[in-house]
Amino acid sequence: MPARQEVADIFRRHGEAYRQAHDGRLGRVERRTMSAIELCRTAALGGHVEGCRSRGAIRVAYNSCRNRHCPKCQGQACRDWLAARQDELLPVAYFHVVFTLPVEVAAIAFHNKTVLYTILFKAAAETLRTIAADPRHLGAEIGLIAVLHSWGQTLTYHPRLHCIVPGGGVSPDGTRWISCRPGFFLPVRVLSRLFRRRFLKELRVGHDAGWLGFFGDLGHLAKPDAFARLLAEVRRLEWVVYAKPPFGGPQQVLAHLGRYTHRVAIANSRLVSMVDDRVAFRWRDYRHGARTKVMTLDAHEFIRRFLLHTLPDGFHRIRHYGFLANGHRAAKLGLCRRLLASQQSNREPSAESAAVAAERLTLTHRCPCCGGAMVTLATWRCGQAPPNPFWNDTS
Repeated sequence: MPARQEVADIFRRHGEAYRQAHDGRLGRVERRTMSAIELCRTAALGGHVEGCRSRGAIRVAYNSCRNRHCPKCQGQACRDWLAARQDELLPVAYFHVVFTLPVEVAAIAFHNKTVLYTILFKAAAETLRTIAADPRHLGAEIGLIAVLHSWGQTLTYHPRLHCIVPGGGVSPDGTRWISCRPGFFLPVRVLSRLFRRRFLKELRVGHDAGWLGFFGDLGHLAKPDAFARLLAEVRRLEWVVYAKPPFGGPQQVLAHLGRYTHRVAIANSRLVSMVDDRVAFRWRDYRHGARTKVMTLDAHEFIRRFLLHTLPDGFHRIRHYGFLANGHRAAKLGLCRRLLASQQSNREPSAESAAVAAERLTLTHRCPCCGGAMVTLATWRCGQAPPNPFWNDTS
């Protein structure tokens, strides 16, 4: 059986040639991402040797790069994050609302990621909270988790925000829980109009303040009159806000979140082959019944598309708002549970989720022969030569 392909294999084979071919156009984040993925879980980053005392089995484990763009490094971080979110689930329906930027605005976002992504989060969160607080719709304070997602199935640049929202909220006076209608959260047309207005207002502020940069074909937008014409054009467009049907249950919420929170661009499992300078990967064609197809790209084009989705330094792509905001989450969730007054609200999932996470972590450190615990025999750091793992350890 051929070895499973990884993004790291593509970068190791073709990364240096790509860097040379695009030397003047690669930024620091892109270079650091490529280097981290290439070195991930190799002897160059150090590691440790672990062994089983009873059976004598020895295994070498290399350190991970911990870069948030690396397909291999975010698994445990994702599991820990999901375990924490499981403790916060309420016994209500959850909805999935997606805010998508038009192509004309996405082109600006690519060259101004920090500014435009910040505006996207702010406009989407304020839109949901404002409409939900309106007595004509829900009349309650809601909570939401927003996750930035910038890639399509074929790795093209397609920025949008995925919001996971409990189906209800706390009344303005804090005395009762107000549930949304079954199967319906908020009107998407109203959300779309307010989102468009708030986003374009913030975009105008950013342009007037000189926070935006325009390059190449977008250079003319630096002029106020040209930018004003663009705003007028996109204001006439219907901005896509999509509210999906409610999730079937809390576990569906967690499973869905896990596909977005700690992954960038593509998972290694979608890679099919790498032959010479051609990379093949699976993708879903949602325009034709979500059929699974295989796309083949030149290796340099694959790398280019992957790097489209690197995030600015320090940018948080997962954010919490409303009663799920970090500053008062515990107190607000306690209030929500009391107001819901349901049997489910008294469950204590934290011990169970923590145990599951601990069990999963422990399994990775068990002997493949007897199932016993593996102990660390030796370690080495980045830049040091790895020790010889084949020695007699009788201690």
